Amino acid sequence: MNQPIHAQFSAPARDSSIGGLLLESGKITPENAERVLRMQKELGIRFGEAALKLGLVTEADIQQVLARQFDYPYLQPGEGKYAPELVAAFQPFSPQVEKLRAVRSQLMLRWFARGRKALVVAGVNPGDGASLFAANLAIVFSQLGENTLLVDANLRKPRQHEIFQLNNRQGLSDVLAGRADLDALTRVPSFLSLSVLGAGTQPPNPQELLSRTSFAALNGQLEQQHDVVLYDAPAHTVGSDVLAVAARAGGVLLVARKNHTQLADIHAMSEQLTQGGAQVVGSVLVEF
Repeated sequence: MNQPIHAQFSAPARDSSIGGLLLESGKITPENAERVLRMQKELGIRFGEAALKLGLVTEADIQQVLARQFDYPYLQPGEGKYAPELVAAFQPFSPQVEKLRAVRSQLMLRWFARGRKALVVAGVNPGDGASLFAANLAIVFSQLGENTLLVDANLRKPRQHEIFQLNNRQGLSDVLAGRADLDALTRVPSFLSLSVLGAGTQPPNPQELLSRTSFAALNGQLEQQHDVVLYDAPAHTVGSDVLAVAARAGGVLLVARKNHTQLADIHAMSEQLTQGGAQVVGSVLVEF
């Protein structure tokens, strides 16, 4: 009697070569890939070089697939519908982003390497650029492979849902009020190591919500689930919200805007944060 034949077929492994990634992203067609392969063989050059010579791709296309090979995601201008000011997403090799990486390195050494996981990013005055800086900083941490969460703790004038084009129906305020759970977190599709928790419903009592003991429990839960938790907090001159958030996170990075923020205001904010038990980890001067 014939024995039945059992066969197992596995899915083909993902092609992470330059050619495979260009094909997958739709930058070249299978027919053009054959043209590239012929030139590659004739001239003895790399696939990307051949594709450039044939005019089928741009240098930016090659840079992007190289970034994917090395697990360093970034976007082409206009891709993803995010705010163009997210320079870490769209211009990862610019001098601005090099400065962001320098800040990230300092924070890794001076704060996160000491077992800390949460940090508040806050400006002194509205318009200091803290929200945009926090968003870019979150991206560069995620590009490092850190499981990063950006929390919009500005319950008065939130911005992160606009920057990342997210639904803001439920967020931090709803979680703190017991109206939602951590399903309100949104994974940012273009950056697999980055999630955002928006501010959520605008409450009538933002300072009281942020001062609840449930916030401390929530922060502990978020720290357990992520490598880096960044809080975008309201400006210091708006109210005492930032003091409540800083009390939970433990550390604050001050954001000052060039030709806008007064030095005396920075000193006053630092003193109040220190008196409240938070540590001022450092300060940055931005030009956003």
